[in-house]
Amino acid sequence: MTITRLLVANRGEIARRVFRTCRELGIETVAVHSDADAQMPFVDDADAAVRLPGNTPAETYLRGDLVIAAALAAGADAIHPGYGFLSENAAFAQQVADAGLAWVGPAPDSIERMGSKIESKKLMEAAGVPVLGEFTAETATADDLPLLVKASAGGGGRGMRIVRELDKLAGEIAAAESEAASAFGDGTVFVEPYVQSGRHIEVQVLGTPDGTIVFGERDCSVQRRHQKVIEEAPAPALPDATRKSLHEAAKAAAEAIDYRGAGTVEFLYDVAKDRFYFLEMNTRLQVEHPVTEAVYGVDLVALQIAVAEGRSLADLEVSPPQGHAIEVRLYAEDPAAGYQPQSGTITRFELPGVVSEFVTTGHGIRLDSGVGTGDEIGTFYDAMIAKVIVWAPSRDQALRQLAGALARAEIHGLRTNRDLLVNLLRDPVVVDATMDTTWLDGADLAVLGAAPGGDLTVPLSGFAAAIVLAEQARRSAKVQSRIPAGFRNVLAQPQQTVFLLGEEELPVRWYGGRTFASVDVDGVTVVEVASDHVVLEIGGVRRTFTVHVAGSHVDVESPLGHVALRRKPRFVDPSQQVAAGSLLAPMPGSVVAVHAHVGDAVTEGQPILVMEAMKMQHTIAAPYSGTVTELAATTGQQVEAGTVLAVVTPDSDEPTDTEGTD
Repeated sequence: MTITRLLVANRGEIARRVFRTCRELGIETVAVHSDADAQMPFVDDADAAVRLPGNTPAETYLRGDLVIAAALAAGADAIHPGYGFLSENAAFAQQVADAGLAWVGPAPDSIERMGSKIESKKLMEAAGVPVLGEFTAETATADDLPLLVKASAGGGGRGMRIVRELDKLAGEIAAAESEAASAFGDGTVFVEPYVQSGRHIEVQVLGTPDGTIVFGERDCSVQRRHQKVIEEAPAPALPDATRKSLHEAAKAAAEAIDYRGAGTVEFLYDVAKDRFYFLEMNTRLQVEHPVTEAVYGVDLVALQIAVAEGRSLADLEVSPPQGHAIEVRLYAEDPAAGYQPQSGTITRFELPGVVSEFVTTGHGIRLDSGVGTGDEIGTFYDAMIAKVIVWAPSRDQALRQLAGALARAEIHGLRTNRDLLVNLLRDPVVVDATMDTTWLDGADLAVLGAAPGGDLTVPLSGFAAAIVLAEQARRSAKVQSRIPAGFRNVLAQPQQTVFLLGEEELPVRWYGGRTFASVDVDGVTVVEVASDHVVLEIGGVRRTFTVHVAGSHVDVESPLGHVALRRKPRFVDPSQQVAAGSLLAPMPGSVVAVHAHVGDAVTEGQPILVMEAMKMQHTIAAPYSGTVTELAATTGQQVEAGTVLAVVTPDSDEPTDTEGTD
């Protein structure tokens, strides 16, 4: 068949990615969107759009019946699932076919056979693909430690636990079952050996009627909490014989189920033993597919569509990979706060050096993003802002170019992992390709996630922000606008501008008049002042600090890095004050569990309730020993950031001046 109009059963950047290829192929496009996504860019990218009433995934993108109805209503003849949501749902794939629509993906039987990690391992073992052994709480011994508890369905680290003490195995299995049931609707888990020095290597395959094509491998070893952060192709520091064996094993895995379409076979590579083991097969397009496209010069979405249309790819020639490609996932999150997801409006998003979007056109930066300046990162979906991909002739050049582009990017309005990504790309562990899947979890994020400019970054940026605000005030003054900013007839003490850096106060003391001077930073000279930037010189080195003001938000960009400030209000509304011992919602989200009652005696660190936001769970614990005196939160409740969920009154010998603990 020939596909003429295609619906993407997804949102954000992957929807835009598929739409881009469809436009080039002359295929009309249809978007589906929740109410929360009605104004998002992917909706405008499509030729037609259909509303799915509601906001949560369960109400919208996970409703296969609504998605199929939308396709029929819009006259679509095919559905592309993207990744996540219903992309690996065999029942949905069958419903699409039953509705007379083309499914851009593998057969439902292939999805089902690979959907269970337990059953797929048995299938792979029979096909001669290396697999790890399995244990239960009854069969495991201390000699088998450490062990890994994993959810049979799903991924992304949910339903996964590392167990290092045998007496904790049963409890961790129960916890993993609960999390897996909540995240995937399937609480089945299994236990296998935990390879401590393992790398995550995955192989891209494309199953066709003419046979399985292998498009090399990717390394996805830089992970946080089992979620990928950096991906690259080809995999570095991999013996050629091992690389070849990985490709052969992946091909055998695909052919064992007569696979059709794009898929990824994931392996755990034990560096110390130079051995690899089958992890799972993702029967869909992967988030990190752009790095493979870059080094092989292919469009995997176009190939997916060709397979779905029944076209022969027998004449497709696969050349050796050219150059090196690296992808990072730019997230709205705070690494220093346990990767806490962030929500809010992106007030500015500028990335230098972008040569293409959603397709690779050659040397340089590719940007795959579902959002831009003015768009909202909400709480209902994943917090990824963009995938940033670079292709270069060598790995060293790719690392340097991507780090440089990210360092110069301007991303305002919410916290991101940008500084962490820049530092990772420059870290000797990544540069030397000695990373493993647990390395980042043991890293000092206070150092690795810090702005690259050093100790002077914040004070110099604060000084620049203060004098730009003063200059803006002078220029907008109704009278005496020609008097220098900060001028005083009698100089008694410095001016002071107070900002908030996160939740901490940042007082900036300065003198104005015919020139500006800093009280807090010795040896700094103000070379130039304008209403949007300042040139400062210190130690004989000049740097330009660009200041962006949006309401109370003041963002300072310089070669030292980005500093996000807020102007502290002179007066605080008493109604916004909270009582000592208040447990506040750290982000917008839903309350999924309450573990205490009013009147309960609790100890320091005891879980009080659990929130869920952006597919991650966050435990909110007692700040100290005491008594629960208020408990406003209820299971299922949607709350905004800063909402008082509970109050713990401390024991008499505990401190009582805590405000806003979470």
